[in-house]
Amino acid sequence: MKAIVATVISLALTTVVIGNAYYQKKQFYPSIVYLTNSNPSMAVMYLQAFILVLLAGRILRKIFFGQLRAAEFEHLIERSWYAITETCLAFTVFRDDFNPKFIALFTLLLFLKAFHWLAEDRVDYMERSPVIGWLFHVRIVTLMVLLSNADLYFIHHAYIFTAARGPSVQLVFGFEYSILIIMLLNIMIKYVLHAVDSQWEAPWESKAAVLLYTELVINFFKVLLYIGFVVVMVRIFTLPLFAFRPMYETMRSFKKAYNDVVLSRRAIRNMNTLYPDATAEELAAADNECIICREEMHNGAKKLPCNHIFHAACLRLWFQRQQTCPTCRLNVLRAPAPDAAPAPPPAPPAQPAPPPFPNLLPPPPVIAWGPPPPPPPRPASLANLSMEELQRMEGTERRNVEARIQLVRDIQAMLDASVLMMQQYSTVVANLPRYFNDAGTQTEANQTEAPAEPSPSRPKSEPDVVPSTSGSTKPSTSAATSSNAFHDCLEPDTVTSTSTTTDPVRAKDDANSEELRRRRLQKFTLEN
Repeated sequence: MKAIVATVISLALTTVVIGNAYYQKKQFYPSIVYLTNSNPSMAVMYLQAFILVLLAGRILRKIFFGQLRAAEFEHLIERSWYAITETCLAFTVFRDDFNPKFIALFTLLLFLKAFHWLAEDRVDYMERSPVIGWLFHVRIVTLMVLLSNADLYFIHHAYIFTAARGPSVQLVFGFEYSILIIMLLNIMIKYVLHAVDSQWEAPWESKAAVLLYTELVINFFKVLLYIGFVVVMVRIFTLPLFAFRPMYETMRSFKKAYNDVVLSRRAIRNMNTLYPDATAEELAAADNECIICREEMHNGAKKLPCNHIFHAACLRLWFQRQQTCPTCRLNVLRAPAPDAAPAPPPAPPAQPAPPPFPNLLPPPPVIAWGPPPPPPPRPASLANLSMEELQRMEGTERRNVEARIQLVRDIQAMLDASVLMMQQYSTVVANLPRYFNDAGTQTEANQTEAPAEPSPSRPKSEPDVVPSTSGSTKPSTSAATSSNAFHDCLEPDTVTSTSTTTDPVRAKDDANSEELRRRRLQKFTLEN
């Protein structure tokens, strides 16, 4: 309904514009000149041409494709936006050639690109479609013939025009149609392969490999074309920004195709050399059905490292697309060999012994931190394993569990040692001020109590004199004696009352101080 309304409105506007021009000029040629020189009139004409292109596209799409699928429509819209953006960038490079013919050629190029994209999606759908009718083949073959003729015609036209008049915008058209003809060649090869494979009852084992190599070769030629086009454009015009995105996408596709070929060959080689053939007992114990082809397995089956069993031919076709187990998605390129035992962890380097801690617990033992051995792949069912496999799996599991338990115990021992060390550190730090105060008090008392030794150069009865501030001398014996007497004659009750504490260590120190003062008092009494 929207298309019909847009068509009617554009047709009405075009009629009004043409009628107004003919009404003013009264002749055909002056009317054409008036329309081409009037910007509003040309805008209406461009809109009408765009509507006509859309109508032609809808009609041709209905003829060659019928109803589009949701995925095809989404891909068409996404690619169309990128193509329109690149076309706008191309307009900035060739702004001197901007005219109605230039716009018509670019519109036709986008129109043909859209049909190439739809043909590629529809041929890819052949492999997933269970039923392909004769109408499908007629449509696809007819469309590919028409597209190939159009591509070759525009390539020839661009070559002739460039050879006659020199480099121009026709270089871009010739390059774009060269990319389209290579793309169409890839579509034709895929169509032939899918058509041949659909006629055979058994799957064609070599089809996936041919598709991989075809994709690799096609992307390689595209990369060469893009590189050559960029070099020519830089030498003649300027840097073609509109070609960077498709060139990057083509290079990424080529890299992906190359990686797919390498990984698929590696996976198939591992399947032929490393993976054992499934025995009759394993097939009987398993489901005995290949989930790839949904048929029973009698012979020619392979067992993967995850103990899943499939047909060898089905696995070969599967590995050419992706290198994982069809059931559990195990990466077969990173999985260990089925009968290979896990390697022991490397021995840790020797660590130097820590320095001793005085009056503290010994440091915790050094733990050998090594990566635990990787666990074996989990089997689908224990009933499918033999006695040797069960014993081997049990030994590996037990060794892994013992290693983890030993690590947990070592961690617990380190945590306990750390807690004890922190407790002892806190106790020592809390008692450091008291130890320093007691040591200072005892040192001062010893210095005060020590009697002055008589000088060897004087008689013992001669008293020591010290100079006073007034210039006279006074004997120092009486001052020292009175100071010692005042300090030693302190009452024990007075001293102990000021230092009463519930700490047993502090109480023992107070008792020692009282005994020292008692001895000093006795000594002082005997001397007097």
